[in-house]
Amino acid sequence: MTSADPRHSLYPHLLAPLDLGFTRLKNRVLMGSMHTGLEDGRDLSKLAAYFRERAQGGVGLMVTGGFAPNVAGWAKPFAGTLATSGAARRHQVVTQAVHEAGGKIALQILHTGRYAYHPLAVAPSAIKSPISPFKPFALSARGVERQIRAFVNCAVKAREAGYDGVEIMGSEGYFINQFLARHTNQRDDAWGGDYSQRMRLPLEIVSRTREAVGPDFILIYRLSMIDLVPGGSSWDEVVTLGKAVAQGGASIINTGIGWHEARVPTIATSVPRAAFAWVTKKMKAEFASAGIRTPLVTSNRINTPEVAEQLLAEGSADMVSMARPLLADPAFVRKAAEGRADEINTCIACNQACLDHIFVNKLTSCLVNPRACHETELVYRPLKDLGTPGKRIAVVGAGPAGLTVATIAAERGHEVHLFEASGEIGGQLNLAKQVPGKEEFHEMLRYLRRHIETTGVRLHLNTTASAQALSDYDQVVVATGVVPRDPKIPGQDDARVMSYVDLLQGKKPAGRRVAIVGAGGIGFDVAEYLTSAGHSTAQDLPAWLAEWGVADPAQAPGGLAPEGPQPPASPREVTLLQRKAGKLGEKLGKTTGWIHRAALKMKRVRMEGGVNYERMGTFSEAGAEAWGLCVSQGEKREAPRWIACDTVVLCAGQVSQRTVFDALQAQGRKPGVDLHVIGGAFEAGELDAKRAIDQAARLAARL
Repeated sequence: MTSADPRHSLYPHLLAPLDLGFTRLKNRVLMGSMHTGLEDGRDLSKLAAYFRERAQGGVGLMVTGGFAPNVAGWAKPFAGTLATSGAARRHQVVTQAVHEAGGKIALQILHTGRYAYHPLAVAPSAIKSPISPFKPFALSARGVERQIRAFVNCAVKAREAGYDGVEIMGSEGYFINQFLARHTNQRDDAWGGDYSQRMRLPLEIVSRTREAVGPDFILIYRLSMIDLVPGGSSWDEVVTLGKAVAQGGASIINTGIGWHEARVPTIATSVPRAAFAWVTKKMKAEFASAGIRTPLVTSNRINTPEVAEQLLAEGSADMVSMARPLLADPAFVRKAAEGRADEINTCIACNQACLDHIFVNKLTSCLVNPRACHETELVYRPLKDLGTPGKRIAVVGAGPAGLTVATIAAERGHEVHLFEASGEIGGQLNLAKQVPGKEEFHEMLRYLRRHIETTGVRLHLNTTASAQALSDYDQVVVATGVVPRDPKIPGQDDARVMSYVDLLQGKKPAGRRVAIVGAGGIGFDVAEYLTSAGHSTAQDLPAWLAEWGVADPAQAPGGLAPEGPQPPASPREVTLLQRKAGKLGEKLGKTTGWIHRAALKMKRVRMEGGVNYERMGTFSEAGAEAWGLCVSQGEKREAPRWIACDTVVLCAGQVSQRTVFDALQAQGRKPGVDLHVIGGAFEAGELDAKRAIDQAARLAARL
């Protein structure tokens, strides 16, 4: 695809090349660094396959997950490190794979400082991070010099390995950031004190690295443009550093947003798209006024070519960084260039299979694309390449699992018939998309609808598939999902009681005072739905910034508003209840659970654990008759009390819907014909689209 192709007119800024003088990037897409777990260990062949696929997809420049320059900089014991010529030789499998696919790749040099999860951590001062149990050692002046030399050596080894450049990680609260902020740098020597001395470390690293690698090597500096922590850098400090880094040898300056310990969400699905591009735009204006032409990259929650194109067209940046969107669809850029943006498998920013995995030491993947980071093991081989004839396959249920198995099986060459009892595809996704902050599920449904069309799946809506009707298929896959569990609470047949399905489908309105029975993921979603007044701040950037207390860093150091978060008032009084004692929401996502808890706390949602649901009915309150939910405490059902409310919403879990599967098993199957059950029909548990989609993809690869 050349720049003369008329389809480039759809995204002329995004697909325009970028000339760095000594090299040329074919478009303005930077695949941002994200640790996957493939970086750790000696065998990097799986990492090579992962990047090869994204290079084939047309990304202009990719950045690896972080590699430590030395042992002190490890994120965890034995994390990926590049410090020797032997390690550089092992990395050549990655760079060769990318170059063979026509791509360019830079290695990120990541020194974690006090964020390190090991006892050898070092930092400017011996101040423990709130997100690590280890107190770091304060570096001596000679120790600081050793760390600088380690950065430079790592860059030299990266060039030796065949990388096109390096990214120096100077943001997100890691080692370099820790020198910049006064509250983490309490030194009184030449590396501490006023800002001119605190910023010496990044300037020395950049200038010495540039001298060591030469002028024809990409040097990206990741600049923290808004720290989002108390005591963070002022805007004047950020600008001063940005200009100095540009003049000191950086080829590109990338945007970093927020320290990892910040209590402001930065990449979750409830964050508006491109929520922080305005910060990069401010820096771009500062650079322009100083005559600095170093390209700036904007980052965070950019997940469609339309959003990326708009940011570039309006002058917010010279490039856009996308990491998770290229987990979701490695062919993102190619599809945009070919006029097939409607076929892009969009990142929904759920974090469930990427960041949540990394923070519990599991290999990264992607909820909407289980092949991510599993490219060598989960392969969808076309039947014609295997010399195998296609089969007639019936899939029952068009929820996430059914849609996944149907489209992949059809893509491979099978004749697939997809039966759905309702009038629309999506199953539980149609409920999720109603929750404020989960609007990205609309994109997931758009992709799945389009994938049905492009793969030739024969869709039968409003069709209940009976066991008899399925008897002529070669293979039958049951993906009929779940139904709400009946908690059997006395009095629940009252008209004021409803299931979460009735609420989210708009079948019943909720009153002003609401009690929610069940505090799993659905209970939290329902609480957010009820407290939003129909207005989602994920679709309203000014309202979202006010809700989380984010301010212009030129007015407030670190970008934290002095008045703190200002969330919109809830239109309802909501009480969220669970049987299990302890903190509510314990099983929510590792990296997003705190966001849900904080959001509901700001809306004054009452949360109670360890309760038994006794009954619903009328009781006397202040001498008048009232209606509500009676609960007691603990195993002995002590201290019964009434919670007055106008509505009770039942979110008490789910059970598998297996009627069709049981009927098929009962009637028996023809020899050689398999019956499969997947997704919620296989295992209900808490609604888990990640598990369902992964299970479906692996079945489709085997069929």
